[in-house]
Amino acid sequence: MTNAEFKKELEQRTKRFAVDLVNWLDTLPERRAVNVLVYQLAKSGTSIGGNYREANRAESKNDFSHKIGIVEKESNETVYWFEILLESRLLSAEQKETGKPSYTEAVELLKLFSSISRSSRSH
Repeated sequence: MTNAEFKKELEQRTKRFAVDLVNWLDTLPERRAVNVLVYQLAKSGTSIGGNYREANRAESKNDFSHKIGIVEKESNETVYWFEILLESRLLSAEQKETGKPSYTEAVELLKLFSSISRSSRSH
């Protein structure tokens, strides 16, 4: 796989993640505390793909490194908000279970973008 193919596939993957995430979030109950967490998770989770696309259009290696660092931070924040929701008593066991695939993907994306970020700073 070429670098360009990898970037394109990762852009598609982050978009699929965002769509799956917002579709899951839309199934959650309307409660004050849930709404706050849903808002935070929706913002950070959809931001991953948007910022990754922006990083791929960076004007220099330093610009890419900076922007990919933002993607890593958004990924980390997404995992955090997911953990709050999944560890709270706000959701039913079934709701938590249906969110686990997206949580697993969020963790995988965090690992991937952490690796890319480290690599971009060392070059």
